[in-house]
Amino acid sequence: MFRVGILTVSDKGYRGEREDTTHLAIREALKGGPFEVAAYELVPDEPPMIKKVLRLWADREGLDLVLTNGGTGLAPRDRTPEATRELLDREVPGLAELMRLVGLRKTPMAALSRGVAGVRGRTLILNLPGSPKGARESLEAVLPVLPHALSLVTGKPWKEGHHE
Repeated sequence: MFRVGILTVSDKGYRGEREDTTHLAIREALKGGPFEVAAYELVPDEPPMIKKVLRLWADREGLDLVLTNGGTGLAPRDRTPEATRELLDREVPGLAELMRLVGLRKTPMAALSRGVAGVRGRTLILNLPGSPKGARESLEAVLPVLPHALSLVTGKPWKEGHHE
């Protein structure tokens, strides 16, 4: 099993003005796969807070996969990709490109997503959109390759159809 952290980035959610349903959509999309949600947190659109959680989960907690949601659009406070990029050892642009490509088949608005994907240490980090539908569809686009990617990043063995 791969240990997953879900980080919701939302000013309104943080202030209690909006219920975070996106993390539930992400959890649902992960069901049936070799994934265990080990951490969840909601922070405002503040790069220092985003980076603090990403560092903690990657460096100290050793999570295998961190899925952020929110803060990937064009609004002035949407800074999740910048915060993430600062912490990455290397980017994995193909994953972000795949999420946008699949999203474009459903809505032209997918072109506005600035989410990035990359590796920090032995943790894969993916930025998902903030809406439940967008986050779920983006995650589902990369689910077929995630276990193999995570096996390469973490060194944990994984074979299709075999959950360790």
